[in-house]
Amino acid sequence: MKIRTCNICGATSETKRFYRGVTSRCAECHRRKVSENRKEKADYYRVYDAKRYQEDPRVRARHRAYQKTDAGKSAMKAARDRWESGNTDKRAAHVILMNAVRSGRVDKPCACSACGISGVRIHGHHEDYAKPLDVIWLCQTCHFGLHRVA
Repeated sequence: MKIRTCNICGATSETKRFYRGVTSRCAECHRRKVSENRKEKADYYRVYDAKRYQEDPRVRARHRAYQKTDAGKSAMKAARDRWESGNTDKRAAHVILMNAVRSGRVDKPCACSACGISGVRIHGHHEDYAKPLDVIWLCQTCHFGLHRVA
């Protein structure tokens, strides 16, 4: 086995541990360099980590599994209760709209009014919660995109 030497502290692989694939730095110096890099580029890594976390299928699967447990169900209920108590006007508008759709006073379309996609769940977007029956019907993608812009 070839003996490696750290370019930073001068230690060799006989005295210090080296990561596989990292030939120029010992594990200790490598960790320190990675930590410094993340501190220097904190904004970049904040966005990168959030995106990676949201798109990771293992994380999504872990969240779905947690939501099926008793602890997950109670946590979701507590979060829903907190949201409802802090957003009474929004919740009232949602209930009024759902009741109107159920009774047939408001027709819920099968397609998104923005992109025209059908066969997906359609959301009612309120521009003004004081007008609960005045909504724009959007697919989830268009609805979330509208909130990201606003």
